Amino acid sequence: MAESESKGRVIGYWVTTALVALAMGGGGVADVLRLEPVVEIITKLELPVYILTIIGVAKILGVVTVLLPGFARLKEWAYAGFSIDLIGATAAHAFVKDPVVDTITPSFVWLIVMASWWLRPDSRKLSDRPKESASE
Repeated sequence: MAESESKGRVIGYWVTTALVALAMGGGGVADVLRLEPVVEIITKLELPVYILTIIGVAKILGVVTVLLPGFARLKEWAYAGFSIDLIGATAAHAFVKDPVVDTITPSFVWLIVMASWWLRPDSRKLSDRPKESASE
């Protein structure tokens, strides 16, 4: 553990990341399997059902990326993808005037995603150092 990383921060990272993995991974599996509740939601949002496969696979790959060590740049894209998905879900539910709880839930999950991103250890972040060129 790096000196700058407190034990509480690391625990916070893993708790929030486990919640992200559960929410996004479970949602991704439900999407890919086209479970009836998600088909009903996507239909109510007037989106094509086939988008569930695309979004579901992306969620599952994002969860795998966030959980595996390394791949810092890909992790940034995974967190960005989760954010786009959840902010889009919040807006879509609001546009069709769904109950407030359906609109707020993806926003709440997004806050957990952001906490995971913010608390991630240095080993899971992009380096601020510029890469040395091959000619040096």
